[in-house]
Amino acid sequence: MTCHPDPRLDHKRFVLADDHAIVRMGFRLLLEGVGASVLAEADSGEAAQRLVAELEPDVLMMDLSMPGCGGLAALERILARQPATRVLIASAHSDPLTAERAIRAGATGYLCKRSAPDELLRAASLVAAGQRYLDPDIAAQLHRADRPEHPAEALTDKEFHVFLQLAQGHSVAEVADRFHLSPNTVGTHLYRIKQKLGIQNMAELAMAAVRAGVIEV
Repeated sequence: MTCHPDPRLDHKRFVLADDHAIVRMGFRLLLEGVGASVLAEADSGEAAQRLVAELEPDVLMMDLSMPGCGGLAALERILARQPATRVLIASAHSDPLTAERAIRAGATGYLCKRSAPDELLRAASLVAAGQRYLDPDIAAQLHRADRPEHPAEALTDKEFHVFLQLAQGHSVAEVADRFHLSPNTVGTHLYRIKQKLGIQNMAELAMAAVRAGVIEV
């Protein structure tokens, strides 16, 4: 794809947060190719929080699955301190459940990484202008009248954060460290997750996450 300057993105300032350097490079090349500038890059949720506070970019483009606290928790912490921050989530998660959580947590836009480069630039320009963006495929799923409800939709936001981390194979102690919680608090969240999802162990929790579409096998 040949990029040309885009007046909607010209001089717009971005911070990129993704734990894969090659993904950040691709985003940087696309954005800078149409006149935007990338101020800095982060490889964790904590680094993204620090850079947004220091640099105050027009847009934070952030992944959800990163080391540390992860994207959803970072999103909540960033918006708690700087509520005007515009955040475009660019994630491999294509399920409506995760996208809906991110938008509800305050993300201005949600884009699937499988999208075409032109769609990424469209999403970036809309979010930079303060407009909402939702990946078209996810929007279609959310608006389906027959979309089945998954039990994970009953989880609170904190429970959902813990659910995601545990489903990705992290231990209770690791989740406690990532979210700055006590292991007992994480254990309480896990107990409630098991009750709401009707599961007995971590293997069933992982399968529930696969059925919900929040992790891939």
